Amino acid sequence: MVFIGLLVVLGLLTAGVVAIASSFVGKNEPAAQPSTSPQPQDSTPAPGASGTAGPSAKATPVCDLNLVTVAASTDAGSYAAGKNPVLGLKVTNGGATPCQVNVGTSQMDFQVTSGADRIFSSRDCQASSEDLVKTILPGKSETANFVWQRNRTTEGCSVVNAKPGAGTYVFTASLGNKVSPKAVFQLR
Repeated sequence: MVFIGLLVVLGLLTAGVVAIASSFVGKNEPAAQPSTSPQPQDSTPAPGASGTAGPSAKATPVCDLNLVTVAASTDAGSYAAGKNPVLGLKVTNGGATPCQVNVGTSQMDFQVTSGADRIFSSRDCQASSEDLVKTILPGKSETANFVWQRNRTTEGCSVVNAKPGAGTYVFTASLGNKVSPKAVFQLR
């Protein structure tokens, strides 16, 4: 019975991780408002400046990764029993030049806590991870959404029978070493 429960949890989390990675494809959008149509992406690395530039060659501006930010959001502030929160991770290029950013599952983490209690991490039961390098234009964003199944996880994906109950929860998104401000929500 425990083995079957573990298989169900692994299947749900694997599907969620795949959905996260696929949600980044073709979603280059303005920082303030979502775009209704995908814009083409150039995922080819920008050429670096060479030491001896010819008359028609010019140096490619360097992206300032310090100006790339990560934000966390939820699709609602409160959730009735049986309603699963949609957690959002948004990466924005606040710089003046395009930036290549690895937005793959190898870099991202969706984490839910309640007080000091770590409830959920999308990395706990992640079967595999992948890199996905996207070019984010100045002032543009990439967004990934993850439907949290109101489950509790632990590192190593051990089976946890306790479900999160009604109360206040905090969602934090991270991408590599960048961590978002907290997004607070309620479970009823």
